[in-house]
Amino acid sequence: MTSTETSKQTTTATGTANGVGASPRRPDGTVKVRGEFAYSSDLWHEDMLWGATLRSPHPYARITGIDLTGALAVQGVYAVLTHEDVPGLNKYGLEHSDQPVLAVDVVRYEGEPVALVAADHPETARRAMKRIKVSYEVLEPVTDSEKAAAGEGAELHPGGNVVRHAKIRHGDQSVTADVVVSGVYEVGMQDQAFLGPESGMAIPDTEGGVDLYVATQWLHVDQQQIVAALGLPKDKVRLTLGGVGGAFGGREDLSIQVHACLLALHTGKPVKMVYNREESFYGHVHRHPAKMYYEHGADKDGRLVYVKAKLYLDGGAYASSTGAVVANAATLGVGPYNVDSASVDCWGVYTNNPPCGAMRGFGAVQAAFAYESQMDKLAEACGIDPVDIRIRNAMAEGSVMPTGQVVDSAAPVAELLERLRAKPLPVQDRDLDLRRMPGGVSNTTHGEGVVRGVGYAVGIKNICFSEGFDDYSTARVRLQLVGGEPAATVHTAACEVGQGLVTIMQQIVRTELGIEQVTILPMDTTIGNGGSTSASRQSYVTGGAVQAACVAVRSGLHKQLAGKLAADGKLNVVGNKVVSADGRVLADLADVLGDEVFDETVEWRHRPTVPIDPETGQGDAHVQYGFAAHRAVVDVDTELGLIKVVALDCAQDVGKALNPQAVLGQIQGGSAQGLGLAVMEEIQTVDGKIRNPSFTDYLIPTVLDMPPMDIDVLERPDPNAPYGLRGVGEPPTISSTPAIVAAIRAATGLALTRVPVRPEHLTGT
Repeated sequence: MTSTETSKQTTTATGTANGVGASPRRPDGTVKVRGEFAYSSDLWHEDMLWGATLRSPHPYARITGIDLTGALAVQGVYAVLTHEDVPGLNKYGLEHSDQPVLAVDVVRYEGEPVALVAADHPETARRAMKRIKVSYEVLEPVTDSEKAAAGEGAELHPGGNVVRHAKIRHGDQSVTADVVVSGVYEVGMQDQAFLGPESGMAIPDTEGGVDLYVATQWLHVDQQQIVAALGLPKDKVRLTLGGVGGAFGGREDLSIQVHACLLALHTGKPVKMVYNREESFYGHVHRHPAKMYYEHGADKDGRLVYVKAKLYLDGGAYASSTGAVVANAATLGVGPYNVDSASVDCWGVYTNNPPCGAMRGFGAVQAAFAYESQMDKLAEACGIDPVDIRIRNAMAEGSVMPTGQVVDSAAPVAELLERLRAKPLPVQDRDLDLRRMPGGVSNTTHGEGVVRGVGYAVGIKNICFSEGFDDYSTARVRLQLVGGEPAATVHTAACEVGQGLVTIMQQIVRTELGIEQVTILPMDTTIGNGGSTSASRQSYVTGGAVQAACVAVRSGLHKQLAGKLAADGKLNVVGNKVVSADGRVLADLADVLGDEVFDETVEWRHRPTVPIDPETGQGDAHVQYGFAAHRAVVDVDTELGLIKVVALDCAQDVGKALNPQAVLGQIQGGSAQGLGLAVMEEIQTVDGKIRNPSFTDYLIPTVLDMPPMDIDVLERPDPNAPYGLRGVGEPPTISSTPAIVAAIRAATGLALTRVPVRPEHLTGT
């Protein structure tokens, strides 16, 4: 069941039935449902070779020798490459170029690429790869993030092991409080677990260049790193988005991109690379594990006086986007609450654990588990209901963040919580139904030892890129007659990764130009940067670019229409008809458009942000804030340590639901990932080595684990955003995890300071 509160905001006078606010069918939906959609792993080319990567078996070791003789002797092998074959810069990275394309003298994590093979069959490539002999001197790995921040252990990179230390100092730092609660919280390493593994194909041209078809989240930043490694000009390396089977942040960093291009240029043949599931676990970044120390002070009525926090994020062997994740965790580390005094320190560090970077929620997830756990602890200490204490401290429009930034659009935090509390709770079944029991039909329990709990949580997330990043997108919109009908094409480099951007762009064009037929061209680097598909930004930034391009097209079109129809006053196009300001149909658009072509390209930016001050953390660092809240109901078998999430209700402000059905899908999907982090998902490492790189041992929620969701979608427009929209994809991932753990605490009475919650945490075994 869902309920939606609609906005009265009017977006434009033009449009069609499938424009903004509707839920039209996805253009790629039917072929995906039928299994006919071409993902990047389905790419094929005549005479292509297969690439494979040899990876380090050690988290930290010195390379003392590499012998390629055995691999080169395998029939069907066309190339075996090492760092000596990288023609350009043997370094890449999102924020810091600190990661080698192929390891030179040291490997810093288990799974680091050391050599590449290209062969005429994937099995031949794998067999040859195993014949490469690498000699290692194994070193003592650095695996403790807190110790790394303190300077203990080997220095993994020049300058030390701290990638970034972000500090927030807000208000009087000497204040005291009547009620003080503290806690230490941990978040495990979560994987994006996208179902389509890393894959792509590089095809060399006859002039020393290469075309790469790849599943990624950011075409232009991939291109920027590839050309540096290949030593080629930008026009020699062209990228086109392949079909993407999920991303969630795990495709922001390079995986096969440079490797495939190197092999293709070296052999002169197309080279395809596809990771298997185990290699995928080694081949992309994960969510930063965190250890967090929090202290909250409040008056006797439960109003916050101060928050103090120290957070340690394990970035693993290379920086990736750790610097930005640290900034998010610090600036959002108090949560969606008013507090006059805050002191937050957040460190992101290098270790020899697997590299960590972007994942849905991006720093806010880790902090939210801690601050929401603290709010429950504070409620208990003050003798106040957990929902009431949150409402008492809830931010609203006009509130001031600990960074000094004013929240200048809707922040209905209290209303989200009130709506959830007002929802009826699920009724406990008196009749035994194993399908509804913890453990399910495995028949582990008949209800004995099963207790129920209810928990609440609310979260805050920044939308779009922050801290002065030049965050923009480019869109080209072309309007002309095609087959006698008005039709538009849209060209951007903004990656569709399954989230539905292709549908949103169609809807915006239909709304702005008043025509139905809209084609989305393949995303590639022949047009300007579209930015990353991350930070809940594409509807905002690329949506803004498409809207602006449409406005430019419409301006030229209306001038022509006014001239041809000799009409005075404002003209609109509605459903392919030219309509006067008073609603009279004047002509078919096709009849007056003729051979004219209207073609506009726009580079669109949101309002500017600034970096936070390095000493105080003050500054208008963020573009927009998104808020979501959850209420979880769980059943816990206290004897076996099994958990069943019975209900997971959500209320979220989305500003404007451009596509209501897609909004619900994002909320459900984000909540599922939050559920996974709460009770099952963790990459487990010992001394830097991954113990569970498979879907046999790394568990993700299925349809059997997801409960019904009663969702309230609020639409409180942001006047600074296109159509008033607010990014949707990340907020539900943030509040779902702490809500579920709060419910488990309520059921069991246990402190539960770490996620995911495991059976042994509940049974003490």
